Amino acid sequence: MKRMMAMVLEGVADLKTNRHPLRLMEVPVPSPADDEILIRINVCGVCHTELDEIEGRTPPAFFPIIPGHQATGVVESVGRGARLFRIGDRAGVAWIASSCGKCGYCQTGMENLCPDFKATGRDVNGGYAEFMTIPENFAYTLPDLFSDEEAAPLLCAGAIGYRSLNLANISDGMALGLSGFGGSAHLVLKMALHKFPKIRVVVFARSETERKFAMELGADWAGGHDENPGCLLDAIIDTTPVWSPVFYSLRNLKPGGRVVINAIRKENTDIGILSTISYSEQIWMEKEVKSVANVTRKDVGDFLLLAAEMRIKPEVQIYKLEDACTALMELKERKIRGAKVLRIG
Repeated sequence: MKRMMAMVLEGVADLKTNRHPLRLMEVPVPSPADDEILIRINVCGVCHTELDEIEGRTPPAFFPIIPGHQATGVVESVGRGARLFRIGDRAGVAWIASSCGKCGYCQTGMENLCPDFKATGRDVNGGYAEFMTIPENFAYTLPDLFSDEEAAPLLCAGAIGYRSLNLANISDGMALGLSGFGGSAHLVLKMALHKFPKIRVVVFARSETERKFAMELGADWAGGHDENPGCLLDAIIDTTPVWSPVFYSLRNLKPGGRVVINAIRKENTDIGILSTISYSEQIWMEKEVKSVANVTRKDVGDFLLLAAEMRIKPEVQIYKLEDACTALMELKERKIRGAKVLRIG
């Protein structure tokens, strides 16, 4: 049986006391089922969701498990029934690993809400490894424009940002806020400026480094979450893991505006701030709060085409596979500039 190297999570861990929750291990190379392809992984992006998996806020379906859901590489072999990819083709894998295909959500293009939704690296083994399998219908052809390092963050940070921007219901000339400025938000800023030449974009971030980066990319203003950007906003996309930015976002929102929460969870450490919300000042006048849940295959495919049209080049920091824990801890400690990726192949 062929073997491969992988970074493996063996159980929920507290990152305050365990800075190395993943272990480099030799494990069997998976075999593709009839409808699957086997991908030799070259690069896998590192996402904040992996922190949620490790710390148990969105726990994996089983242990041990291989995390990672922004994988790019080359098709190594195909199952007997697979027809969409050939050996040697480039392929990418995103957060959505499968859905039932039969329920009302799947039948209406909302497979992200399928009760049998499976997530790559959480419900099935992911891309922190030399090889992985995926149903061919849930793999993506990568535009030639992008290297594997550039394509990896597009598959999650870019695709979920694309869905968030669509849900924000923004049009040209409006004012958009970005609350938090990590791997997804910096791509949303680029998308917004490309799609809407007259848009005003402001960024709320607690890190001065992130604020400076936002201004370098074309933001009109950048400051702290509790600061006044000088105007009310038509929509705000929140990518933070805490509640206080939502409190301040509602204060900065126009009547009829929408806060879109692009996060898989919110920590309860500051939830008390929500009890101080003033209905008349922060909620009334038909303001909305909408969440983003997962992505659909269409989100990923459409965004890859848009990214190629825009010639988006994500900012990336590159790490070795065995340094995955270093990248994750830097992510937790907000040492962020763009997206972090693991170079495997």
